[in-house]
This record gives sequence, structure tokens and C-alpha cells, in this order.
Amino acid sequence: MTGSGESWLSDGLDDVMGVGHGLWVPGVDYVAGWREAREVADRLNRALLGAGFELSAVRAVASTGEDGRGIVRLAGWPDAVDRLAGLLEALADGDGGAW
Repeated sequence: MTGSGESWLSDGLDDVMGVGHGLWVPGVDYVAGWREAREVADRLNRALLGAGFELSAVRAVASTGEDGRGIVRLAGWPDAVDRLAGLLEALADGDGGAW
């Protein structure tokens, strides 16, 4: 795990959980952030399909934060996400973790 202490789950995603979340701010380019997130979400979804996952069970979803930055969320059934976690843990055990 990376990040600072107990907050590693929300590191960098504070804008997603802000009080005004869901409100659009005039002048913020949400489309550019969403496009970037969509490209990465599509890449992750292709990888999930290649690993044998059904996108109806687990998939990446593009979104944006209040500041217009792209966000990619992982949505899925607990058993599929658990299987994905197991695959990632096996990769991390094989080479010492993430790059």
C-alpha cells in the first residue's frame, strides 16, 4: 500500500468527496477531464476483458471531480473485485510491488 497512513484510500480523491460534489462550476472544462478518464477507463476495461472478466461484473467508469480532473472508478460485484485483487496481489508478490 502507498499513501500516507490510514488515508491511502482517499489520497488524491478528496475532490470526489467534497461538499459540493455533483455541482458544475462555470468555466471548468469537465469534458477534457472526462475524455482523459474515458481513455484510461477503456484501456483498463480492455485489460479486464483480456484477463477473463465480464464487464457486467467489474469495469472501469470515467468521471470528473469538481475541479474538472478526470477520475476513473472501479465498479463491480464483490466477488469479481475480490478476484481482481487476488490477481493484483499475485503480480505484486512476483516482482516486489508496483513500479
